[in-house]
Amino acid sequence: MYFDMKKFDSYREDNRIEVKKAKGGLPSSLWETYSSFANCYGGVIILGVSESGDGSWYTTGLQDEARLRKEFWDTINNKNKVSQNILTDKDVESFEMDDGNIVLVIHVPKADRSQKPIYINGDIFGGSYRRNWEGDYHCTREEVLGMLRDESQNSMDSKILEDWSISNLNKDSIKSYRNLHRSWRPGHVWEMLEDEEYLKNIGAAAESKIDGKIHPTAAGMLMFGNEYDIVREFPHYFLDYREVLDPTIRWTDRLQSSSGDWSGNLFDFFFRVNSKLAKDVKIPFALDGAIRVDDTSVHKSIREALANCLVNTDFYLPRGVVIKKNADTIIFENPGNIRTGKTQMLRGGISDPRNESILKMLNLIGIGERAGSGVPDIFATWKQQGWKEPIVEEQYGPDRTILTLSFVSNSEKAINESASKVQESAGKAQEKCRQIHDVTDETAKLMSEQQLQIYTYIQQNGQITISDAEKLLQVKRRRANSIISEMVELGVIKRVGASRATKYIL
Repeated sequence: MYFDMKKFDSYREDNRIEVKKAKGGLPSSLWETYSSFANCYGGVIILGVSESGDGSWYTTGLQDEARLRKEFWDTINNKNKVSQNILTDKDVESFEMDDGNIVLVIHVPKADRSQKPIYINGDIFGGSYRRNWEGDYHCTREEVLGMLRDESQNSMDSKILEDWSISNLNKDSIKSYRNLHRSWRPGHVWEMLEDEEYLKNIGAAAESKIDGKIHPTAAGMLMFGNEYDIVREFPHYFLDYREVLDPTIRWTDRLQSSSGDWSGNLFDFFFRVNSKLAKDVKIPFALDGAIRVDDTSVHKSIREALANCLVNTDFYLPRGVVIKKNADTIIFENPGNIRTGKTQMLRGGISDPRNESILKMLNLIGIGERAGSGVPDIFATWKQQGWKEPIVEEQYGPDRTILTLSFVSNSEKAINESASKVQESAGKAQEKCRQIHDVTDETAKLMSEQQLQIYTYIQQNGQITISDAEKLLQVKRRRANSIISEMVELGVIKRVGASRATKYIL
């Protein structure tokens, strides 16, 4: 996170900024905050500053900045206190304020997945922290184990399941998969292999170094196993498709992996759900000359979203995969955070799937994107259709990623102005952001259409509240709060007031 000391008076504490007095030395809570920022999105810790009752800051200064700085570096490099130092010299800066007080600013980057969890006091389970709006909190055991799984350079689904044999896999699922592969890649060199050799080649099975026999991999069990076997290896495994097209009926359609009337594996779930997602959705068909093409870019994007959801699921975490289809939205939820980070995922170009072998198996039948461009392509398709921009959310405790695709036209979400007016002002708003607030071209490009709407609203009305943003964007309060918080972090708007009187201005 970028921090500009010139904007000191406009900043407030949030999930990316923490101030501490440090009058008598380094506060013990400093290391909890260091851990929590590193294990989440990164953040800034400012020593020598305190918070007033209205949320504003005032400087308290540091008694001996040089001694404090040395103590900081000595401690952060002490493995008994901090598991890993991910800072460099340039991440720690001192500033002399107008009142003569010295403050120390510590920029904590987001730790790479190979470095997590960052923990303190030599206690990986008791000393790992994460950040929410209320402050630093202890990670649960499941959160720590999830970070440890992501830390490995080996794909999570490459594990060989020594207690299982190929005979435990569902033969009908394997047969259906091979037929699809044959149709997609006719004459492929693996086409004539026996099942055991074929499964080894696609990553669904491997030879154990312990007994020399062929066993399913985790990917093979997840893709082709039976639910009653899968849950013995993955106790929290659960796939749930919920469809509510008629609000007077609780479910117009429901598919669960635990129902017992089908295999319950990923392969069968994907194709059953994919057909349900495309059905009854108002998707305009395309034409190839005079021939109707039913597999449009929208169909491909929905397929990509479903594949992305399954490929990036941490199947050891609770709450399972949930796909919700309503009259005007499809929501994809999967356990596990975004391994590349949300910003990088939206930019594209880097692929880091949690389940590499499952992605490979989907790729072999023409599904999934390996170039890291899947999510940007979905956003581009939705923009082309004139629909509301997709929403990507990350939740912690437990880790969860949520993608919402809306089929509502942009024009339907405008309250105070039409969608065409918003689009006309978008370029001007970006340019004004860059000129007035010293926002880089890259940052301006990262601003979403919803953020540009908020910017335009403040231009016209002078300020905005969270309630105003809810009505303007037609989103829930948590989502409105998240969008505005991101704009504060970008330095485009600032928060004034506290509690119920809080509002945001340019």
